[in-house]
Amino acid sequence: MPKVVFSVDQSKPMRDQQVPGHNRWHPDIPVAAMVRPGEVFRVECREWTDSQIHNSDSANDVRDVDLSLAHMLSGPIGVEGAEPGDLLVVDILDLGPVPQETGEAPGQGWGYTGIFAKANGGGFLTDYFPDAYKAIWDFNGIYATSRHLPGIRYAGITHPGLFGTAPSAELLADWNRREQALIDTDPDRVPALGLPPLAENTLAGQATGEVATRIAREGARTVPARENGGNHDIKNFTRGARVFYPVHVKDAKLSGGDLHFSQGDGEITFCGAIEMGGFIDFHVDLIKGGMEKYGVSTNPVFMPGNVEPRYSEFISFIGISVDHDTNTNYYLDATVAYRRACLNAVEYLKRWGYTGEQAYLLLGSAPIEGRISGVVDIPNACCSLYLPTEIFDFDVRPNKEGPVKQKRGQCAVSS
Repeated sequence: MPKVVFSVDQSKPMRDQQVPGHNRWHPDIPVAAMVRPGEVFRVECREWTDSQIHNSDSANDVRDVDLSLAHMLSGPIGVEGAEPGDLLVVDILDLGPVPQETGEAPGQGWGYTGIFAKANGGGFLTDYFPDAYKAIWDFNGIYATSRHLPGIRYAGITHPGLFGTAPSAELLADWNRREQALIDTDPDRVPALGLPPLAENTLAGQATGEVATRIAREGARTVPARENGGNHDIKNFTRGARVFYPVHVKDAKLSGGDLHFSQGDGEITFCGAIEMGGFIDFHVDLIKGGMEKYGVSTNPVFMPGNVEPRYSEFISFIGISVDHDTNTNYYLDATVAYRRACLNAVEYLKRWGYTGEQAYLLLGSAPIEGRISGVVDIPNACCSLYLPTEIFDFDVRPNKEGPVKQKRGQCAVSS
């Protein structure tokens, strides 16, 4: 087993770990451990909400989750010799749930998918599903099954939702300025247009005193992806993937977490993956001056892993940039088009007995493929959603006899 450079006791909150992680991006968060280029090492991770979600049949925990705690990140891991302008080469060697453990924390033999309430983060279809719901998934090797979504079993593409390097002070200031400007265009919007720095529940690693106070005041929330990487939620960041991260500060300061047992493209419920804690094994290296050499100035570049389920048959749903509820046309809007593809898939699955909420949870967590199919044919963008038919224990394809609608239970709901 590789050397563990960041360890986690899953029975304790991140704040109470021997070496605590952090939940904000800031250049002054102290390095938790140092590694050398060429080294292989293991990082252990808490589930992203710090285990606020429970293995239960109520979604009240999802409804009431405190997002000021998120995301709980392991690190920062410093890399010897890394300097601003370099590229940090990160290979994902292995990852998974908490090894050989069962227990109350997500990742100890189980995980969950949540639909967040519109008033607390929302999701891609939040105007159609404004309340909180949840599905619990049991892990059986590479497969996941859920008592809340019967008739479904699939192999996941396990991956980290979030990893990145620390921003420089200048880059952090740019983030805060531009995101506040966006928020100011509609400051009362629900869900909010962005999440500005928030001192409440800030965890700044091993920082103390005035440094910790400054991190709490300035630190960027971890919800969106940015120039340093961050919350990409790309399901192909899996075993065998290689990521080239821009380095903005001395030692690079690599941090991350938010491990997913499985996820569909887009993670559409916001908490749409099968969320868990666990471990991830890395190999790191440096390309000196790599940002200038390869023109990687704003976002990471990655090479996807070649480990994924061998699904060969799909039923695909198409969406165009038309809001059919209001009969409004949008100009080449891929977001509207993908939303309509998702809604078309939900409506189809309801014909087989699933509730809309169950279908929504499935599309967020199963290894669906979302594709931008056309963004040149004015005025309608076209997006498509590929749903593997082999994940169902019945034939979900259209046929002349029509769908066989059966009672398929219910997901966990909030009171």
